[in-house]
Amino acid sequence: MYAIVDIETTGGHASANGITEIAICIHDGKKITRRFETLVNPQRDIPVYIRALTGITNEMVAKAPLFEDVAHEIFHLLKGQIFVAHNVNFDYSFLRYHLNAAGYELNANKLCTVRLGRKIMPGLMSYSLGKLCSHFGISNNSRHRAMGDAEATAELFNLYLKNDKENHIGQALKITSKEQRLPANLPKADIDALPWSPGVYYFHDEKGKVVYVGKAKNLKKRVCSHFTGNNPGLQRQEFLKSIHRISHQVCGTELIAFVLEAVEIKRLWPKYNRSLKRFENTYGLYAYEDQRGYMRLAVDKHRKHMPSVYACNSLLEGYNLLNKLIETFGLCPKMCFVQKNDQPCTGNSTTGCACDGQEAPEEYNLKVEAAIDELKKALPTFAIRDEGRTDDEHSCILIEEGRFYGMGYISHYFEANNIQQLKNYLTPYPGNDYIKNIVTGYASRFPERKVSFV
Repeated sequence: MYAIVDIETTGGHASANGITEIAICIHDGKKITRRFETLVNPQRDIPVYIRALTGITNEMVAKAPLFEDVAHEIFHLLKGQIFVAHNVNFDYSFLRYHLNAAGYELNANKLCTVRLGRKIMPGLMSYSLGKLCSHFGISNNSRHRAMGDAEATAELFNLYLKNDKENHIGQALKITSKEQRLPANLPKADIDALPWSPGVYYFHDEKGKVVYVGKAKNLKKRVCSHFTGNNPGLQRQEFLKSIHRISHQVCGTELIAFVLEAVEIKRLWPKYNRSLKRFENTYGLYAYEDQRGYMRLAVDKHRKHMPSVYACNSLLEGYNLLNKLIETFGLCPKMCFVQKNDQPCTGNSTTGCACDGQEAPEEYNLKVEAAIDELKKALPTFAIRDEGRTDDEHSCILIEEGRFYGMGYISHYFEANNIQQLKNYLTPYPGNDYIKNIVTGYASRFPERKVSFV
């Protein structure tokens, strides 16, 4: 038996909205055997645009029962039935959430008439309920009202039952089938195409734009995990509704996938990614020449379009490093913005100092350059050589002078011991401290995969 359901609500997600109307048509596989319909008092204002869409007003629901008053009857109508709806995850998430709040736990097999339509009646321009009804000549005189849409969905479902030559409905109801969990607009073929390999996956919207990028040790397992559970929150419901296609890139290792995800989030700026979008080096040690011709070192906040000599995670780390350079190379603390008062320079000597112009720019700049050279020597240059996508290649990630240079795949027979030759096989990418820290941490855990350069 099938329970064909349609609801009207005050908004798009269950956790912050109420149901205003519900209709359930019990269907035996041939015809409707029972109908249930009621308005529901959502105990909140119905937004004006929803009033205009459905025709359901605040006055109409003012004396209607609360959901908790009809929850018992609704639960027993749905219990043991196959839950059918047009874009089923929307209706199911609402009813499951509100039934749970009323003390009832709904667990039902689901069928989505959007997904079934794409399989049983392929090639149509649109699979919205209105367009399908128009195409197949199904009348609906109460569009956007619960019973009108539920009865139209029931007629559409009758059509699917008669034309399901390849048993798509039966396949979708199998215990092993994940079909009923998938977003309404996502082709199952995109899931079937995913390998059980490390990689990066992309969720695309209706126009093909990437709305989410993720990494995975196992692409198929990770992508499918997005569609489990029944979170009624706004972000998840909008997220699932937006997914129309999935593409992916296979990576040789999980490390490559980590790095590529970070690069792609910065490049594509997807709508539903959050954590890596705004990651930047917090502070940096910068070098520049002032109007008098003196080289200056300074710790400052990250500047997007100005490369730093050294990236620092905190202001304290930057000043500790700068003080060490001042002491080791005899730099002027005032010229490095460490001493900011009007007192005599603590680095002054009998021979004079750069801050008062007694030390020539040429002489002082040699000390600054020596400090920068020493700092660069301390920055690591190495590659990570690891498993590839196939048996005849290796993956390779290059860190040059403490900065992420790029990555790619090299022949199994290529000896990655010459940095200039290696660069010919790698794709350069923009980097940041997040990527550098991932790679250097990996090198510490797996020193046997690290290739150092002299």
